[in-house]
Amino acid sequence: MTALPIEDAGVAPEPRGEAMRQRILDAAERLFSEYGINGVSLRTITATADANSAAANYHFGSKQGLLAAVFERHATGMAAEREKLLAACESAPGRPPLLEQIISAFLEPGMRGSHGGVTFARLRARMLAESSEQTRELYALHFNDSSGNFLDALGNALPDLPAHDLYWRFHMMLGAMVYTLANPGRIQILTEDACDPSDPDQALDYLVPMLAQMFCSPPIAHAANPVKLLRNVN
Repeated sequence: MTALPIEDAGVAPEPRGEAMRQRILDAAERLFSEYGINGVSLRTITATADANSAAANYHFGSKQGLLAAVFERHATGMAAEREKLLAACESAPGRPPLLEQIISAFLEPGMRGSHGGVTFARLRARMLAESSEQTRELYALHFNDSSGNFLDALGNALPDLPAHDLYWRFHMMLGAMVYTLANPGRIQILTEDACDPSDPDQALDYLVPMLAQMFCSPPIAHAANPVKLLRNVN
């Protein structure tokens, strides 16, 4: 008697269509954002997606490949929107100050919810908090070019600000954005919900002008200049 092919024996991967792939991506994104990258197994993800490990392996190859796919499907659009908004920034009557336009162009795509919403925002915060070689590489791959363009734009808007001050202030902007996206709930408790970072309009209304004030503040004269230090080392 001829043996049935594996596909007919009931042990093949589940259907390999796009709907299956999207279910796995959705489940992975939600679970990664809730429990962290290391806190979720591929088996848990596939069970949540009503799939099996063979389907996940077929579509993504590994848990690392799945994380890369989850990140890419939102990060690519986010970086592109940032670039588009940055290109539209200009000093003109009736428009906000140029510096505020640049800051808003950087923050809005990730905070308005158009790219993965709250779930992807929390995942990005998780990835930064759990920093690993893969998460650093994913951020570099998808955001280094656009972030570099924003650094250039900020430098052009603030020609008198030394480079090392600019870099630290950009770092502080990233920190404010990530902590707001992570939304641990501390400020809601302390203010009895008078301050609610989960409301993107409220968050941006405060973050944009406050960060602009930070960028415009005088240089920190006594701070070490890492640019000079690097040059001395080399």
